[in-house]
Amino acid sequence: MSSDQRFFDFLKERIGLDVASVGEAIIERAVRQRSLSLNAQTADQYWQQLLASTDEQQALIEAVIVPETWFFRYPESFATLGRLAVARLAEIKHMRALRILSLPCSTGEEPYSIAMALLDVGLAPHQFKVQGMDVSPLSVERARRGVYGKNSFRGQDIEFRDRHFTEQTDGYRIADRVREQVRLQVGNLLDPTLLANEPTYDFVFCRNLLIYFDQPTQKQVFEVLKGLTHVDGVLFIGPAEGSLLGRLGMRSIGVPQSFAFSRHAEPAPEPVFVPLPAPIPQRSAAPIPTKPRPFSTLSAQVVPIKPPPPQSDAADLLSQIATLANEGKSLEARAACERYLQSHPPAAQVFYWLGLLSDVAGSALEAQGYYRKALYLEPQHSQALMHLAALLESQGDVAGARRLQARAARSERKQ
Repeated sequence: MSSDQRFFDFLKERIGLDVASVGEAIIERAVRQRSLSLNAQTADQYWQQLLASTDEQQALIEAVIVPETWFFRYPESFATLGRLAVARLAEIKHMRALRILSLPCSTGEEPYSIAMALLDVGLAPHQFKVQGMDVSPLSVERARRGVYGKNSFRGQDIEFRDRHFTEQTDGYRIADRVREQVRLQVGNLLDPTLLANEPTYDFVFCRNLLIYFDQPTQKQVFEVLKGLTHVDGVLFIGPAEGSLLGRLGMRSIGVPQSFAFSRHAEPAPEPVFVPLPAPIPQRSAAPIPTKPRPFSTLSAQVVPIKPPPPQSDAADLLSQIATLANEGKSLEARAACERYLQSHPPAAQVFYWLGLLSDVAGSALEAQGYYRKALYLEPQHSQALMHLAALLESQGDVAGARRLQARAARSERKQ
């Protein structure tokens, strides 16, 4: 047992964080940073200070949480929301305002994107309200401030910034007409009284959160989310979380790359919990491709012999792959991977991306092949180790999964 097990347990109890989802090294690093800030000489001394101070408890949580979000992340989700919102208003004969929930809302990019998307499709301010919620008071305060730097605007289409923001010396300030549509508050999804007296929501955004939880917590959180979502509502999730929702009685609405789910009309079978791939720090999971490409097709390609291209070209193409995947352009990302393999020596990161694209599309065997190729080229590729471990565990190979997780943890400590 790690000497820091008590800190792992504290974070598990407070925010549901599964240490395996981020790696022990990240939590241990946060504990060291907070210990230094309080001049604690030993782990025991810091533990006592942690227990005695609610402010320090929140500070440790903030040190572990690293917000990674931007406006209109996964663009098709917001386009789909706009279409569904118009149809939903018609269904309820415009008798009330639509209710939309965003949690965790982080620093506000998601709930403000929801508001902008609905205003842009023609909804009037009185026709919808957005509720944003996050466990981090610092993140909520930044969201309320409503001023954003360039990192919050990614992708090729940022034309919305001209419509909804005003440039000033410290960044871009969101327009009051957008801000007024969003109500922000601090809240914990593990709190059993969360939004207990509130009506259900027509649309709920809860993306890239379940991947931080262990299996029992995933079930607990899903039940909360289902209770918050109207029986005819839609739940938007992250690209790596679709298989879990399918096993828990939800179904995709069938819009590619929207990651939108509704309830089954008939009772779902008893859920079988399968661990999700661990998240990648500072990188979003790649969206679901609409037509997965078989692994055997890639292997059979005949590559003409040509002089190796400049190293800068390889780096640019790797950056392009990541950008395409993060923008939800999964087919283009896969094509870019294949272009890389046609003109460059094999690279672990490219096979990792191909594995992740297959993984979130539900092509488990194909994903395993790509992950193993990545590990053949780079045995300590931590992301490939963790994702392959999750796949093995889902197939019952618990011992094999644990071995890979241990390798990944050792890799994190060396960084």
